[in-house]
Amino acid sequence: MRGKAALVVGLVAGYVLGARAGRERYEQIKTQAEKVWEQPVVQGQVEKVKAFGVSALKSVPGVVWKGAKSVTGAAAQSGSVSERAERAGRAAKQSASEVADVVEDSVDDAKQAEKTATTRARASKSGTTPSGS
Repeated sequence: MRGKAALVVGLVAGYVLGARAGRERYEQIKTQAEKVWEQPVVQGQVEKVKAFGVSALKSVPGVVWKGAKSVTGAAAQSGSVSERAERAGRAAKQSASEVADVVEDSVDDAKQAEKTATTRARASKSGTTPSGS
């Protein structure tokens, strides 16, 4: 209940402060945000993130499908129920590990892209050229 009350207080405070600032200040902030968004450096990073997201999304389903086939194949082999269940469990663990590796690689790539974007943004702000990119 305390969290809901804090949320309501925060919303009311934001509304009151926003109303005091007025439409003119809102338009100033909006214009500045649009200028930053439209900068070539920012748009270049946006395109890189889009491309990264597409490539990451394309790789995950293939790994999941391969894992599903592996688990199904292990469970369909001959043997007792407990043997088939054990094989399927091992295959599932291996498949989960492979999916986790793909996701981890994607996260690492995203962190690296973020570092590069931050370095470029700082360099463009200071008027220097970033090294190593």
